[in-house]
Amino acid sequence: MGISFSKEDDGYSKGFEEFRKDAPGNGMLWMESLREQGIRKFSELGFPTPENEDWRFTNVTPIARTTFTIEKNGHKQVAPEALSRFMFPKLKTIRLVFIDGTYSPALSDLSDIPEGVKVMSLDSALESDEGLVKKYLSKYADFSEEAFTALNTAFMQDGGFVHIPRGTMLKEPVHLLYVTGKSDKATITNPRNLLVVEDNCKAEVIEHYVSLDEGVYFSNVVTELIVGENSSVGHYMIECESMKAFNVSTLRVEQGRSSNIRSHSVLLGGAIVRNNVHPVLAGEGCDSLINGLFMSTGRQHMDNYMKVEHASPHCDSRQFYNGVLDGRSRGVFHGRIIVHKDAQKTDAKQTNRNLLLSDNAQIDTKPQLEIYADDVKCTHGATIGQMDENAVFYLRSRGINEDAAREILLGAFTSGTLESIQIEEIRTYCESLVAEWFARRKGGTESDNDPR
Repeated sequence: MGISFSKEDDGYSKGFEEFRKDAPGNGMLWMESLREQGIRKFSELGFPTPENEDWRFTNVTPIARTTFTIEKNGHKQVAPEALSRFMFPKLKTIRLVFIDGTYSPALSDLSDIPEGVKVMSLDSALESDEGLVKKYLSKYADFSEEAFTALNTAFMQDGGFVHIPRGTMLKEPVHLLYVTGKSDKATITNPRNLLVVEDNCKAEVIEHYVSLDEGVYFSNVVTELIVGENSSVGHYMIECESMKAFNVSTLRVEQGRSSNIRSHSVLLGGAIVRNNVHPVLAGEGCDSLINGLFMSTGRQHMDNYMKVEHASPHCDSRQFYNGVLDGRSRGVFHGRIIVHKDAQKTDAKQTNRNLLLSDNAQIDTKPQLEIYADDVKCTHGATIGQMDENAVFYLRSRGINEDAAREILLGAFTSGTLESIQIEEIRTYCESLVAEWFARRKGGTESDNDPR
């Protein structure tokens, strides 16, 4: 049995009334109020259309017209060995596993959590640490103009809750693994991750979205990452879901004074993918790296929306996003750097490079600067091109066959992004995903990855 949501349900409001009866945090007035604000705002905004400038190149009609279901009877049973290919064999992690949006204690590993550190499901945190959750939840991911964030706020089911107290150097990365199983219905999950890293800390967090079946479903994700003063956090978004899935993810980062964040995204799956990354460099002397690789084929559509806000002086930010597009796929890169009036001595750079492997592939790129301070150094640029045939010819003249030559050049293009991933085991895993993509492209077709 499940709760269904469709375009006939005005703003999903009917489904919401059924969902809220057993929703996490039910009985907590502040949580119920937050959900109500979310559904009201979503009903008001509706799904975004290309008339919205931030969604100009992405049509979400296939999402809006699909009838989705939230299963009420828990998640499916999944054998541990079914998840082995999603692990990092040589990397010890603190692992939270969610099956169809529901936390699975049996598949998780919380055995090595240091004293004082909290790693648990958000549902559990609402019971054990309500005051801490209330202090941070939805204080940064603004849904006043973001329909999908409003939808997540109304229907947030579960997610990862991480709290790292002052002065903690977390040795093992936290691995948040979201798995969607086989279903005869189009399902929807709304994971909500709350990651709080206090002052003088160091931590790494992996968000990982995968599927066990090539079905149609919708992952609508919101992550709030709060980084304290002098702290350093690495965040990894790895998305390799069903080629018929929809994924909209929002990473909202709030940076304290002299903090450092490294955001790495590797996007490979999904029919329609929207990747929102929004750091606010709120404290003086912050540093922010936003690094990403997206690879599409068939009729995939991948939209990357970067919004970097410099709110304080003496902050540096770097954006490096590379796209590889094949088949009839379409990519989008919309990068905004906003330098507020008081953010003097800002140093910001934005680079988007795209490689088209097919005459039918398409990329829309829109680097954008909004500068309201007068003592800054900001640059942006974008390139779009095809494989360098002179380079292919050079490699072939050295005895390398054409397929191998093209694969070498593709590897060189993607390696620049992956090499900036500092943890070797995560980098190796992402390299293997890219190699699998190359292999599928070499022997595959423009498969029916479009549920539209």
